[in-house]
Amino acid sequence: MSFTDQDWQAINAIRTLSIDAIEKANSGHPGLPLGAAPMAWVLWSRHLTIHPKHSKWPNRDRFVLSAGHGSMLLYSLLHLSGFRLSLDEIKNFRQWGSLTPGHPEYGLTEGVECTTGPLGQGAANAVGMALAEKHLSATYNQKQSIVDHFTYALISDGDVMEGVAQEAASLAGHLKLGKLICLYDANNITLDGSTDLCFDSEDVLKRYEAYGWHTQWVEDGDHDLEAIDQAIRNAKKESHRPSLIGVRTTIGFGSPKKAGSSDAHGSPLGKEEAQEAKKNFKTDHLQAFEIPKEIYEIFNVIQVRGEKEYSQWNDRFEKFKTQEPNLFIQWNQSQTGELPDHWDFELEKIRFDSSLASRKASGQVLNQLSKTIPWLVGGDADLSVSTQTRMKSFESFSDAHPEGRNIHFGVREHAMGAIANGMAYHHGLKPYTATFFCFSDYMKAAIRLSAMNELPVIYVFTHDSVGLGEDGPTHQPIEHLAALRSIPNLTVFRPADAHETLESWKWAVQSKKTPVALVLSRQSLTTLAAQSEKTSQGAYVVSCSSVNQKEKVCLIATGSEVSLAIEVQKHLEKDQIATRVVSMPCWELFEAQDKAIQEDVLGNSDLFRVSIEAASTFGWDRWVGPRGLKIGLDRFGASAPGKVVFENLGFEPSLIAKNIQARLL
Repeated sequence: MSFTDQDWQAINAIRTLSIDAIEKANSGHPGLPLGAAPMAWVLWSRHLTIHPKHSKWPNRDRFVLSAGHGSMLLYSLLHLSGFRLSLDEIKNFRQWGSLTPGHPEYGLTEGVECTTGPLGQGAANAVGMALAEKHLSATYNQKQSIVDHFTYALISDGDVMEGVAQEAASLAGHLKLGKLICLYDANNITLDGSTDLCFDSEDVLKRYEAYGWHTQWVEDGDHDLEAIDQAIRNAKKESHRPSLIGVRTTIGFGSPKKAGSSDAHGSPLGKEEAQEAKKNFKTDHLQAFEIPKEIYEIFNVIQVRGEKEYSQWNDRFEKFKTQEPNLFIQWNQSQTGELPDHWDFELEKIRFDSSLASRKASGQVLNQLSKTIPWLVGGDADLSVSTQTRMKSFESFSDAHPEGRNIHFGVREHAMGAIANGMAYHHGLKPYTATFFCFSDYMKAAIRLSAMNELPVIYVFTHDSVGLGEDGPTHQPIEHLAALRSIPNLTVFRPADAHETLESWKWAVQSKKTPVALVLSRQSLTTLAAQSEKTSQGAYVVSCSSVNQKEKVCLIATGSEVSLAIEVQKHLEKDQIATRVVSMPCWELFEAQDKAIQEDVLGNSDLFRVSIEAASTFGWDRWVGPRGLKIGLDRFGASAPGKVVFENLGFEPSLIAKNIQARLL
């Protein structure tokens, strides 16, 4: 079916609505909506299978606007297509409390599949969504086709420059994610000016071809709708390679003075320029936010196609219910995040050694959980031998084994986090990732977005302190605990032993709206005879005073330093200084307790509180108070055996005890 004047009416409606919202807000990015509207309309009107009245339909195609600064393109499409996004919300673009923030936000605006704006993140999220689709289709499409959809992303020049997008694209090519299609808005303009300033010698399509992608080029994305349509059709036929369609566009198309320049990128056109642009689009509705009824009727083609596909899928799903009752139960649980009955049954079989690194304890727990939670899927940045995060009973995910549950992300930490977010956005999987704790720096942007969007990704970080030893300060985390604890809605566990590790994992797999970081040791930790079931409380007394005196000292520690604190307690109590030891595996959970529980654990304000943690002391004031003592590391580590490093950096029981006694005088 060829394109008609109605298609151009729809395209220009996207453009004019975007202009109006940006002008009213006096803020925004008009360039991308004006330039990319043709490719967006071709995709949405001819190919994208969605249902505006059932926006969470599991088998919908996913559309990711990775170039999230062009958010009015997406909001215009959502409103005109019939999603629950009113014209009043469009008029409130970028205003307090609106459903149309400056960059698309997942969970706020219906139809927004992921939060984008930090360039490269959406492109990597799309890889995670396509990976999830491939795994879930292999899992559930036994007798009925329940999972069979495409993931589309609109990416920009900025996206293809970002390292996270390059990491993710490399992995997508390796994994042959054939249902991933990226439309590359190649307008050659960034905020600072022409891409010639920084990006003139690179052939992006050849780079993606080298990654293993199928690539095509559309020279005239401003006018040639047929070429865009044919490129998408070709991409959909390419089942074993992800596709990149480069589309040459003019940023700010239609603007008399700003088209093709960086002036159109991130600032409103201005009243006069906006009106002139509308005239250039030959639209007869020049008043702000004027949308004739016939425009909505043109956009109705999207809902009509969606209703047809949705109805056919529902028929298949009803058959799936009766033909695959066990898979149906699994499907429902995985979609809602509910755990199976007796999900923790296998954990009862674990018997921990008396001394065990928490990373090894974690590996035992993960492998037992993998037997009862079939949608627990994840992997590591080429470190499974060290992080102990391979699920031994299951295959590696690959094109040959899409049912595999172990993902080899390679040395691509940033993409690993963003891809895991994409899997969580998709729904149906509980993703985890793993690397050394020091390399959480490489993942920070992705972790932050997990927390912002309430994605319950599990981040396993091993080699948690200077105790890792000989690899030295480049690999020894110092400030990383403080950095992660500062992120809102991220729950950070640093367990003291194998039992706390188990309890931390139990909390993590039950979490539905909070990502979790498990911070684990390389070195062996003494398995404590304590009340580890109180790990979910955030902190608890692990060793009470044995001295028949009024308590004077409360030692608060995490991870490997809990055993150290118990040794310090012994030194103090030799001198009749009554001391309690508190294990605080999770600040966030303890902070959520009421004041009575906190005081019961930490004691009254008369106690001299001391924090002991082989990391930055930043933030410990909240627990030890202005009179307390913070024992930690506000310097980098050193290369030597772990025990030697600890001792030379002052983590020696008698030295700490003397320091405390000096403060008590």
